[in-house]
Amino acid sequence: MSLAAMIAPQLPYLRRYARALSGSQASGDAYVVAMLEALIEDPSFFDSSLDAKTALFQAFSRIWNAMPINAGQKGRAGGAMAEKRLENITPMPRQAFLLTAVEGFAPDQAARILGVAPDDFSRLVESAGREISAQVSTSVLIIEDEPVIAMDLEHLVTGLGHVVAGNARTRDEAVEMARREKPGLVLADIRLADGSSGLDAVHDILKSFQIPVVFITAYPETLLTGERPEPTFLIAKPFEEDMVRAVISQALFFDAKAMKETATAA
Repeated sequence: MSLAAMIAPQLPYLRRYARALSGSQASGDAYVVAMLEALIEDPSFFDSSLDAKTALFQAFSRIWNAMPINAGQKGRAGGAMAEKRLENITPMPRQAFLLTAVEGFAPDQAARILGVAPDDFSRLVESAGREISAQVSTSVLIIEDEPVIAMDLEHLVTGLGHVVAGNARTRDEAVEMARREKPGLVLADIRLADGSSGLDAVHDILKSFQIPVVFITAYPETLLTGERPEPTFLIAKPFEEDMVRAVISQALFFDAKAMKETATAA
């Protein structure tokens, strides 16, 4: 099997991971392109002794961690707010947590990806847990038409120290509730009770104010085609608690616009 054939099925997941780390589709995809260019130049960069997904993520991590700002070193002065905030969050624990909680790698695989010993990797995950639990609490609007799933999300959100602003089952209800409650985060299903779309609901909400959004869907691959602007933060159904914790943390971390607006309003 050719290198291209091995890599192609894994690219949607790598692009999701890259967006979660960088905070935007454009930036995440730029890192993925840089990694692909490195592979074209030197195919040995891809460790064929590993399974295709692990080898691809390992190659990406080498590119990502080679950049000073991503390695935790001071970057250039000024720059986007997300870059400034990156300097204040420990980078390796964040990668360790995302690799296991979101991308589903076993600890030994994730350790290989990051190039660290198993014991060191365990310490990275523990550190990530402490940093994530220290995230500032916020109010969360849940857009979900399945009552059981909505209840699970409400329980999980409150367990993380956040407040549930409300639960909407339709597009119109979601828009009205968001404009009234001004939540700090939205968790949105894609397909809603009245046949409307969670994507459309979020689009309407974002016309009024900027807010971080995490989309929830049973078919994440349908949103990772590269053919149109894609959600930065995705949770696949059925979801795991650790996955929701990790993705919510990332969404709040990269909420630069909302943070700036809040500071200005204060």
